[in-house]
Amino acid sequence: MSPASTLWTATAAAKATGGVHHGAWSVSGISIDTRTLHPGDLFVALSGPSFDGHDFAAEALDNGASAIMVSRVPTALDADVPMLLVSDTLRALEDLGRAARARSSARIIGVTGSVGKTSVKEALKLVLGAQAPTTANDGSLNNHWGLPLSLARMPESARYGVFEMGMNHPGEIEPLSRMARPDVAVVTAVEAVHKAHFDSVEGIADAKAEIFTGVVDGGIAVLNRDNHQFDRLARATKESGVGRIIDFGRHEDAVVRLIGADTTATGSVVRALVDGDEQDYRLNVPGDHWVINSLCVLAAVVAVDGDISLAAQSLAEVIAPKGRGRRSDIDLRDGGTFGLIDDSYNASPVSMAASFAVLGGARIGPGGRRIAVLGDMLELGDESALLHAALLQPLRRNGIDLVFTAGPAMSHLFDALPADMRGGHADDSKALTPQVTAAVRAGDVVTVKGSAGSRMGVVVQALHALDVNQGGAPGAGSGD
Repeated sequence: MSPASTLWTATAAAKATGGVHHGAWSVSGISIDTRTLHPGDLFVALSGPSFDGHDFAAEALDNGASAIMVSRVPTALDADVPMLLVSDTLRALEDLGRAARARSSARIIGVTGSVGKTSVKEALKLVLGAQAPTTANDGSLNNHWGLPLSLARMPESARYGVFEMGMNHPGEIEPLSRMARPDVAVVTAVEAVHKAHFDSVEGIADAKAEIFTGVVDGGIAVLNRDNHQFDRLARATKESGVGRIIDFGRHEDAVVRLIGADTTATGSVVRALVDGDEQDYRLNVPGDHWVINSLCVLAAVVAVDGDISLAAQSLAEVIAPKGRGRRSDIDLRDGGTFGLIDDSYNASPVSMAASFAVLGGARIGPGGRRIAVLGDMLELGDESALLHAALLQPLRRNGIDLVFTAGPAMSHLFDALPADMRGGHADDSKALTPQVTAAVRAGDVVTVKGSAGSRMGVVVQALHALDVNQGGAPGAGSGD
């Protein structure tokens, strides 16, 4: 393994974790799952309530892992296999993450928010990656093990690091931020999500504001000036000692301000004033929320002293992340095509409305319909039934023709739908799937959306299976 591809040596990993290494190994990556492990990885044997990674250590070595990190030697292995023996594998993974952060000279951006954080993180990874070596979380590895894993994967050569931080309870973001020690803390927006665990939206804002606690001295906050919690977040930055706020939005005083946007079914041409300079750029993802996401991205680029003009040009290359509005065209076996917008990873009242707006603006074919296939929005607390039924208004406003629903909470929406909008309802996504696949036809555009726990990806997979090519090419769509 060449020095350039070495992420951790046995000596460095042992020093970072306080563990004992067997062998003089080096690794090029880190994995916690044998199904996604790459040859050359360090396999970390994490344990949970229903699994023990130590049971898969031998498989990891068989699959090409260069070493394993364990808290005990698995019985199926010899004691002299390449390994790092630690007292606790999760704690050791955290230690690796902290050590990776400590040795790095990269500018670190932490991203959180009720909506848009994964989309903004992926867009930042793309636009900054066009300027210098950039690392970021894979997917949504944004929790108490996903963040240290992502940090530990950060190569020393990285110039920028972009790390998403998620939560659904108070107190979860602060330890993540203190571990990542961001130079820039981004809060995309604060909305009424996870209400089952919070007494108020203000409580959600306070939980998001925990990201400021880990910001380095002289660090910067990037905030949505249009969000109703802006003032509360701004006060929290001062209390945490954050040195500067770079705000974005339509507000006339925003550092990154929207001048105008010409929107179409496939994207937008945006005009923005960025730190005093006008920027004109193209987005090939549709929806007003993506226009706002792009302002947030540019504000973060300002915060890390990146090339603003190059970043604005690079925004044309952004696509919606998987499960957050990515579009495919499905070629049917009996002829014709329908559009599929996969927004199945997450859902809240705000992101539902954004998704319906994209669907409402989508071009349909002759005889086609705009179809929404919706799973439960979770963690909404006592207002869940009301908030689900209230989705009727944005559905009607955006001209959605047919609605399929899955789950007990979505039954409240289905009961509120007029008869001509009712596509079908089932107790869960698996039971709903045959109704949806039987109903779609050429010319339709279908959006599938729901909280991750609603498992609406089952419907997406079934709709892709209708494709004569077994999956259309990804394109643009809405994103949470």
